[in-house]
Amino acid sequence: MSTDRSRVLVILLAGGAGSRLGPLTATRAKPSLPFGGMFRLVDVALSNIAHSGLDDVWVLVQYEPHALNEHLSNGRPWDLDRTHGGLRVLPPFQVKDQADDVATVAAGNADALVQHRRLIAEHGTDVVVTMSADHVYRLDLRDVLHTHAARGAALTIVTTDPHPDDDPTRFAWVTADDDGAVTGFDYKPDTPTGDRVCTEVFAFDATTLLRHLDALPGGEDGVDHAGDYGESLLPAFVAGEDVVEHRLDGYWRDIGTLRAYHRAHLELIDDDPPFDLDDRSWPLLTGSITGGPARVSTGATIERVVLSPGVRVAGTVRDSVLGRHVTVEAGATLERCVVLDDAVIRAGATVHDAIVNIATTVGPRSTPITGPDADPDVAVFDG
Repeated sequence: MSTDRSRVLVILLAGGAGSRLGPLTATRAKPSLPFGGMFRLVDVALSNIAHSGLDDVWVLVQYEPHALNEHLSNGRPWDLDRTHGGLRVLPPFQVKDQADDVATVAAGNADALVQHRRLIAEHGTDVVVTMSADHVYRLDLRDVLHTHAARGAALTIVTTDPHPDDDPTRFAWVTADDDGAVTGFDYKPDTPTGDRVCTEVFAFDATTLLRHLDALPGGEDGVDHAGDYGESLLPAFVAGEDVVEHRLDGYWRDIGTLRAYHRAHLELIDDDPPFDLDDRSWPLLTGSITGGPARVSTGATIERVVLSPGVRVAGTVRDSVLGRHVTVEAGATLERCVVLDDAVIRAGATVHDAIVNIATTVGPRSTPITGPDADPDVAVFDG
């Protein structure tokens, strides 16, 4: 049994606020955050989709979408700018007869699917693949579709093992038997008991998905909403449908917190990084690269550093990732830092174990943020 990829619709959920990333997502959607210096986080998911030969892709946006919409560029970087199919951006909307004072934004990823269930039905697809846009991994979705078709599943959940330093209560945990049949699903439990975590990549039988979406609250009265996947939708599938897992044994990171975002970047600078930004067999695709080559001045010191286009280094940089058009002046020192686009590190500044936000200038007297957005292990400079 096989799945015709022309009958597969991919829905990329990119509307989350990313509140755990504090000031990094104060004015931009999390999928538009820089990753690896010259890329954006959404590039990871879209590159996996493109290399898997899938070309019917909807991106659901909501929170602070402007930078994300600009980056998507109608899908050109991923060969998705097509007359039929291709990339389509779907914002939240107000339904007929819905009161003007009722919120039209989706209250969770399942709720976002409920909002668009009529459009999904009209599309007439056989399989709906849903993905989040805030994880880092490489995955051939054709393998997932093969598992889904071979098992005749109503739902296939891609699972993996989390990083040992991650907070286990952040994830949905899956229990599966020896044949890969999913027998349990536990959404962000206080005490996880599952075998492995859900990567938030799913392949749904479209007819079964639509039936379950129709049974969920529609949010049209402004009170009841379908919430996130793990609240009602996935437990209903596991309880009443044939659900199987597809194992992702390679690298996978959820970088939805400041600590995880910082740690994933420092993994990139290893001599043999677990996630290679320059893997030519499965390259990361992104929008236009602006800026000339990076330049290192006489007297500068750099050791294990990722340099992006337009970078200028005259100071000392060790074990760090520098985004596009970052400037490190002579007399400045960076160690174990992630410095985002257009930031400037002034002479005399010494910064370590930190994230420097986009277009932020750090001088000798600059101090990291404090308060509820701060992290005890990762300093964040903003402003």
